[in-house]
Amino acid sequence: MKPQLAGRFHNFPAYPLADVPQIKRELIARGVDVIDLGAGDADLAPPPAAVRALVEAAADPAMSRYGFQLGWPPYREAVSAWMERRFGVRLDPFREILPIIGSKEGIAHLAFCYVGPGDLTIVPDPGYQPYVGGTLLAGGEPYLVPLRPENGFLLPFDELPGDVVRRAKILYLNYPNNPTAAVAPLDYLQRAVEFCRDHGILLVYDNAYSEIAFDGYRPPSIFEVEGAKDVAVEFHSFSKTYNMTGWRIGWAAGGAEAIGALSRVKAFVDTGQFMAVQAAARAALECSEAWVPGNVEAFRERRDVAVDALRAQGFDVPVPRATMYLWVPVPGDGRSESFARRALVEQGVVVMPGAALGPGGEGFFRVALTQPPQRLREAAERLGRIA
Repeated sequence: MKPQLAGRFHNFPAYPLADVPQIKRELIARGVDVIDLGAGDADLAPPPAAVRALVEAAADPAMSRYGFQLGWPPYREAVSAWMERRFGVRLDPFREILPIIGSKEGIAHLAFCYVGPGDLTIVPDPGYQPYVGGTLLAGGEPYLVPLRPENGFLLPFDELPGDVVRRAKILYLNYPNNPTAAVAPLDYLQRAVEFCRDHGILLVYDNAYSEIAFDGYRPPSIFEVEGAKDVAVEFHSFSKTYNMTGWRIGWAAGGAEAIGALSRVKAFVDTGQFMAVQAAARAALECSEAWVPGNVEAFRERRDVAVDALRAQGFDVPVPRATMYLWVPVPGDGRSESFARRALVEQGVVVMPGAALGPGGEGFFRVALTQPPQRLREAAERLGRIA
């Protein structure tokens, strides 16, 4: 008898353009100039200080041993110091901070601490797929809440049905938002904390884009809201801010109980991130005030070029205040997958169809600012040919 896959495996949503990598390879093999604006994986370099720290730490045999969930203590201390400098928030580096193997891993595993069969999680739609994936793997059910332009792409948690709220164990929020690039005012976050406190719901705040913000905007931490530590866990990543996507390093922050629960789950599935990478992450944090503004300026230039170029081709593109993305309505009444497929096959441009990030993303496509300005202009001109 053939082994059978678990039922939860079949609950995972299908990716609408799963064949994109193969199509891209075939086009390149035929000599087509492909411009990839799909994944949020910029072509920019990490901080030199992080690279130097990695090389030095990798040469130390002690850094190649298991870090377990404690990790490299100076990394924890650097995270705590950065959170205080950046947000004015004090966190115990050993009880309220946890090294994670990228925020994606930590977000997915946190669901195992709070969610079981019969439970719901409240998930922004469109949104980052680990919210759904972690819920399903934990045996729960994601309740998708559409993010709509008329609400500023803010999840309307205060309009949720009573039976959903009663069954909910986690509310996922992500601002600055992927993929819509929306930002949340502090009073919205205050209401979110109150909502979760009133209903005994864990607030998972995905703050991966806190440092990629423009025009003087400074995204807050959820812990700037009084009492948030009692109900929230916040996730940070080095992937976008420091161009370290492949390094897989981040952290979770929150109250000691929630952080301890996540650490306990992780103890059964991993033995910690390579400590040399933690040393590199520490170096990145310690140079952040000097290095990050220049990196953000590169994204701002790309944002402005891409917005102007797409508008010149007739696309209705808002100017985002944060993130490395543009969230663009599909022209006419077209479907996002069809548009993205035409963009790739006919014009050699990879964009992310909104529906790939949840049904609520239908009618939009996402442009990642992962290419130099001249390539973004060329991509916009090509997209204009199918608009």
